[in-house]
Amino acid sequence: MNGFSTGEEDSRGGHTDQTCCLIDDMERCRNPAGYASYSKRIQKTVAQKRLKLSSDPGAQHIYICDFHKERIQSVRTKRRRKDSEDDSNETDTDLHEFPDLYQLHVSTLRRYKRHFKVQTRQGMKRAQLADTIMKHFKTIPIEETEIITFFVYMVKMGSNKLDQKNGIGNDTT
Repeated sequence: MNGFSTGEEDSRGGHTDQTCCLIDDMERCRNPAGYASYSKRIQKTVAQKRLKLSSDPGAQHIYICDFHKERIQSVRTKRRRKDSEDDSNETDTDLHEFPDLYQLHVSTLRRYKRHFKVQTRQGMKRAQLADTIMKHFKTIPIEETEIITFFVYMVKMGSNKLDQKNGIGNDTT
């Protein structure tokens, strides 16, 4: 009963006589329980995301079904990536307008931070650094028409902005 399985207590291995311990929208789930448990951390996530899930006080265990496990995991994944969007009341469609900074290497994130002089505390993890940089990235003002016009011009001329800075594209002879 302390959350650890001794093997003798665990009857879920070959046959599933335990059902999910969750109450979903005021109705007890009847799906067979899997190996995932409804821990305190998961309960906190469920409460934060306002899911209509609760543990049945009459249940003899804390195991949940695969359906609820996947549902909770999908909410947790969205939360991790959308942390900065939650603060600014943006919708799910806005998520596709910005790059996925969570896939970048830490060294790349640090270069961005150094280039734009983004203030952060020392020793941040990659996810925290990506969140901070994403917040900064969203604050950069852009003129779409100017950028598109400049891009088309550069494509037609066969050069890029880096060539201009280095003086390569400027024929002054």
